[in-house]
Amino acid sequence: MSDKKKNFSEQKILNRKKEKNPFKRAAVLALGMAFSACLLAAALVVYVDPFFHYHSPLKGFPYLVDNQLSQNPGMAAHMEYDSVILGSSMTVNFQTSWFKELMGLNAIKLSYSGAFPKDQANIMDIIFERDPGSSKKEKKKVKKVFLGVDVITYTGGVDETKYPVPEYLYDDNYLNDIKYLLNKDVILNYILRPMADPDPTDLSNVYASWWTEEYYSEQWVLHNYTSPEQVVEETARGAYLASVEKNLAVNICPYIEQNPETEFIVFFPPYSILFWNDVLKENHLEATMEEYRYITERLNAYENVKVYFFPDREEIICDLNHYADYSHYHPRYNRYMAECFASGECLVAREGEKGKGIEEYLLHMREIVENFDFEELLLRK
Repeated sequence: MSDKKKNFSEQKILNRKKEKNPFKRAAVLALGMAFSACLLAAALVVYVDPFFHYHSPLKGFPYLVDNQLSQNPGMAAHMEYDSVILGSSMTVNFQTSWFKELMGLNAIKLSYSGAFPKDQANIMDIIFERDPGSSKKEKKKVKKVFLGVDVITYTGGVDETKYPVPEYLYDDNYLNDIKYLLNKDVILNYILRPMADPDPTDLSNVYASWWTEEYYSEQWVLHNYTSPEQVVEETARGAYLASVEKNLAVNICPYIEQNPETEFIVFFPPYSILFWNDVLKENHLEATMEEYRYITERLNAYENVKVYFFPDREEIICDLNHYADYSHYHPRYNRYMAECFASGECLVAREGEKGKGIEEYLLHMREIVENFDFEELLLRK
């Protein structure tokens, strides 16, 4: 057979193989299209960056900011601010515009609902160490940190967080960002949905609670409240202190010590009187009082810390019309606390300083709790 015929025959065989395997071409085409779609999707996420992982917000884009775990680290890293509001849902109704109005601060709110001390440490790592405009990590200049302390969470483990943390948004490893870049929820709910129904982004009031005025009522609060069963055995006075000490030593104090030019405004929120009914029923009044005392004295020992005590604001806590449940107060009391930070009202004086010390605050708290008629209140249910 001549070479020409041989080549022609071989080509015919190859053509038949191609005709017999059209799925191979389709598969290659599909893979190419899928790869291109992935690249486009990733490019869209990087460009809009709804979690602010790579850059600050695009001017004019209607960002939806409602995901504390995923969006806080990016905001901490890439937004402009000189002060920070940290804490649990007790802090979500602060408006950062108040801090500008009252104290001239450009604050950012980075709340975590149900936050444990470790949650605060996770975000303070970024607040103080990451500088997106630099090729290396440098400390940001932060004037003030407003840190809400919920005593109940300081009895947990030092590595305990309220919810699982999406580590790929908190670390510097871009290789694991695929979970963000090709995330269907990110593209649909945080890019396409805001584009379809654009609303101006009010970063001053992000994460604000959904409760409207009608929810702040004694009737609503009592309807949804269940009093615990009485515990007979009393919790020892110092029972919580080992856990509290560890949490402070690992998750809070290092940031205070390493940033002496930053002032830490630590405050205890004003839970309703029903919180104290729980404390009495569960029989840990002395242990809870000791926890407040220990945290205050430990943190007040630092020159760059001020502690504010709001739990004994009788005119607030004893009226359930100021609450939406047993602990969450009306936003007007977030405003009240911001005004106190500006004026110094409710400040806990250090030993030897003028003003009310922690013992006076706790004595007043004890008087309120021991003299309050819980039985009569619960009969209104």
